[in-house]
Amino acid sequence: MTHTLNKDAIKEYYGTILQGSHDLKTSACSCTDDGLTPSVKSALSEINDEVIQRFYGCGSPIPPVLDGCTVLDLGCGTGRDVFVAAKLTGPAGRVIGVDMTEEQLTVARRNLDTQMQRFGYASPNVEFRHGYMEDLRAADIADDSVDVVMSNCVINLSPDKEAVFSEIFRVLKPGGELIFSDVFAGRRVPLDLQADPVLHGECLAGALYSEDFRRMLLNLGIRDYRILSSRRLELGSREIEEKIGMVDFHSVTVRVFNLPALEDRCEDYGQTATYDGGITDWPHYFDLDDHHRFITGKPMLVCGNTAAMLQETRYGKHFTVTGDRSVHYGAFDCGPASATEQATGGTCC
Repeated sequence: MTHTLNKDAIKEYYGTILQGSHDLKTSACSCTDDGLTPSVKSALSEINDEVIQRFYGCGSPIPPVLDGCTVLDLGCGTGRDVFVAAKLTGPAGRVIGVDMTEEQLTVARRNLDTQMQRFGYASPNVEFRHGYMEDLRAADIADDSVDVVMSNCVINLSPDKEAVFSEIFRVLKPGGELIFSDVFAGRRVPLDLQADPVLHGECLAGALYSEDFRRMLLNLGIRDYRILSSRRLELGSREIEEKIGMVDFHSVTVRVFNLPALEDRCEDYGQTATYDGGITDWPHYFDLDDHHRFITGKPMLVCGNTAAMLQETRYGKHFTVTGDRSVHYGAFDCGPASATEQATGGTCC
């Protein structure tokens, strides 16, 4: 029997029990500014204090190349990442924030007009909607309508994660990007802990076991995804440690593209990719993931999946990919690159 916490308990935790990030009992749902790009830091400096004070997240899943894009933030809370994305998309872009907690959305909407004024926008490019990640149709999110879906430490709270990811890939345009930060577990969380309201609200009890996440994506036809960053979480609470300290938790940022034709293994077609250095904040190199660093101007060997990620997405205008999949040379030599290999341009998928 699976023990899961109902949504009303989660809404109560984030709507009434937590009044600010200082009320969190662990570091799982909090993050630092480490690794933020200059553009994101600049946008954050313009976000209203009330929005910042009630932010709960474990990463910074805000990608570059957002100008003019339609962006969807799942579990947007008070709107911190929505407003950052709104700044980065520019007034021609559109950002939709979806959350199930009315108290959080009230704060977001209260700050909308002043936030747009701070950005200098004549009209808002942001909309907040009440809804659930598991049913984005009810929130009026159409098929193939979104360029980027992002989420910050929220998917772990869902009792039906497969429904969440199914909805994400329904609304993403072909070649669209899902980028999210969340808490992952190194083993399955014991069943008797999965309904604990504090452990769940602290983003621990609902954390996905990493291998179950991989299998879930395979079931949905998604054969490759990339890790951007991962850090082990120190819970920082003796009470929490005593309950669930047998599980190791990591804050992980994941990038997934809506490219169903990708293969489940990295294959060699003799392709290369060259980065032009044109992405804002990334003049000298671009990191596709934690072991693909593309040095500006340097052709680099890539597997077929990586070639597709660079060529068939909005990043394509910044890369020149040579070759196609007409000739197969076998498996691509794959495995995380060492720090030395990254520095010298070694690549693998």
